[in-house]
This record gives sequence, structure tokens and C-alpha cells, in this order.
Amino acid sequence: MSLTASDRHEIPSTTSVRASGGWAMRKVADLLAEADVRINPPNPRPFDMIVHDERLFRRLVLDGAMGLGDAYMDGWWDCAAVDQFFDRMLAADVPQRVAIDRHSIIDTLLQRVLNLQSIARARSNGQRHYDIGNDLFAAMLDKRMSYTCAYWRDAQTLDEAQEDKLDLVCRKIDLRRGQRVLDAGCGWGSFAQFAAERYEADVVGVTVSGQQVKLARERCAGLSVDIRLQDYREVNQRFDQVVSIGMLEHVGPKNYRACLEKFHHSLNDYGLCLIHTMGARTSFPNASDIEATWITRRIFPGLVVPSIKQFGAAIDGLFVLEDAQNFGAYYDRTLLEWFANFDAAWPRLRERYGERFYRMWKYYLLSAAGAFRCRKYQLWQFVLSKRGVRGGHVSVR
Repeated sequence: MSLTASDRHEIPSTTSVRASGGWAMRKVADLLAEADVRINPPNPRPFDMIVHDERLFRRLVLDGAMGLGDAYMDGWWDCAAVDQFFDRMLAADVPQRVAIDRHSIIDTLLQRVLNLQSIARARSNGQRHYDIGNDLFAAMLDKRMSYTCAYWRDAQTLDEAQEDKLDLVCRKIDLRRGQRVLDAGCGWGSFAQFAAERYEADVVGVTVSGQQVKLARERCAGLSVDIRLQDYREVNQRFDQVVSIGMLEHVGPKNYRACLEKFHHSLNDYGLCLIHTMGARTSFPNASDIEATWITRRIFPGLVVPSIKQFGAAIDGLFVLEDAQNFGAYYDRTLLEWFANFDAAWPRLRERYGERFYRMWKYYLLSAAGAFRCRKYQLWQFVLSKRGVRGGHVSVR
């Protein structure tokens, strides 16, 4: 049963958990101790776990990362700073110390056997996340609705940091007036709108989300921008430049090579291709990075974060790697800004989405912030050319 506020003192603290006879309680307490996280201490720190329902311990042992996230959604536990909790947990590799995580094993096997990001599945995956509601994303994101890591080197606000990111992309590909650009996975049109307004480029943006297409067309009205409801694999035209900002995470390991071959075919001989993607230290699928299981099942169906090994294999023999930049540390602040916006807008979103959604979305944004803070995951920008830039490409920062 869920315990009331008056019953919470009956749930043991870390010290008494170890002395109790509950095997699940002891196992969880020992794992948390690896990250210096305590259970129900008298004076909790922001990252300590406050347990409201004692069934949590068995659920964590049996269901691992899925149990942790779903129990938070159900209100079985809290902590003052979920981002700090995950920073400590992942820095200490606590998830990998779980002996068996059946959900992660199942997902790993499915990824190895099936193409979970085929054209049909990609459309379904996109609709399940990006078609939740434009009101939610408009409230959470910056004014241009960029749903990828911002560039905080000089910026003071989220709007500035996202514009700096978009401008960085344009400068890295040396975008010129009148050039034709493919924006693969264009989202709500943030890059397309920016490139058309600031650089007078002609942009074709493709996305599998109908809601994104609808809003992107509205936001880009009157500009030299063509937004299409189309999978990147269905593009059969040539462009001066190709840009992919935050799409490779949704492509999947079975499609990395085909995706880069499509970009190679779509790019003019002397153009540049820029890939902006999250990056993992270990190639997926695997059964050890189990924290990714919850976010894949509850937030981003089909999400697989590529490793440098997988990306290298995908461009092998196709492209020259002209430039690489890692600014993954900036994702921490970006995610915190998104949560602050979401939290501030919640009073007007509550009636439509409900309290369980609030806890799910809070857990998603803050756990991801912690993951990037401890550098478990990265953010990479790669600049590629088909033939190599004569004299060398000049890196832009």
C-alpha cells in the first residue's frame, strides 16, 4: 500500500535497513551507499532518497531501472534534486552493479534481432513522442523551439544559447545565401527558420511527426522553407549542404550506415554535412547501461544513442571527418532550463496532462541532466565532406 505522510517515519533509514531482515532493502541500501545516497535520513541532503512505500525495494531489485522510474511516477519515492541523485548514481556506476535487469536484456535482444527504427516504426515512434502536444513543447523550449542541446559558451539565456547553436551550425558548414540545405529531422523548424532568415538559404526540412510539420509550416510561412512529412530515407534530391540536428539518436544501429549513405548521396560533391547527436561511451544495444531502458520505453520509443565506434563505421569509406566537437557538458544546463520552463508552465498544462505525467516528465528531464553532468553521455557535432576540403577545413567554435 501507499503510505500516508503520518506513516512515513515507519520506513527505516539506511542504518536500520542494513540491520533489518529485508533482503531487498539491504541490497538497495548497499547499492545506494556506493553513491553516498542514504534512505530516509533524519536530515536529508538534496540527493538522498525519501521512500514513501516500502514495496519500492523489492520493485527495484526485480525491475531495475524500469522499477526505479515507474516507482517515481507512482509516487513511491522522492528526492529534492533528482538530477543530483542521478549524477551520483551514474558516476558511481550503480546501475551496472545490478545483477540482472530483465527489461534491459529484452530490449537488447530486440535491438539485435529486429529493426526497431524501420520507416514504419520510425513514424510510430515519432508520433508517440513529438505528437504529444505542441503546447507542451512550446512552453518548455526556447522561442524557436530547438529540442536539442544549446550552446552556452557566451550565452546568458536559453533563447541566446539556442540561437548561438543554430548560428554555430550555419558557420560550420559555411552557409551562403541561396544555398540549398537538407534539414533531416527538422523538428518544429528551428534551424530551417533561422537559416532562411539569417543566411537567406533555401531549406528543405523533413520529419515523421505530423504535429511538427503543422507547426513548422506555420512558423516558416513566407520564408524559402519547404517542410515535408517524410522519412530521411525517402529523400531523393541533391543539396549544397546537409544538416542533421538531433536525429541520429532515432536512426538505430541497423540503419546508421544506410543513413550516412543517404546523406552522402544527397550531398553535392563539394558540400558539407553536419551531424549533431548525443553520444554514448559504449555501443548500444547492451545490457549494462540499463538507465537507458526507462527513457526508451517511457519517453523516446526507438531511441538508441550511438557510440563513436558505431559512427566511425557508418562513415567509413564515405566521408572525410573534417571537424569534431564535444559540448555535452552544456546539455546539463539545457535540460535544467527546459525543466524550469515546464515546471513554471505546469499550472496551465496540468488539466490536460495530469499529475502522473508531471512526475514522468520531471524524472525524464532531471535524470537526463544528471547523466550529462557526470559525463556518462556526450553531445557531438561532426563536420563531414565527401572529398576532403582542399587546404583543410577551418574549425569554428
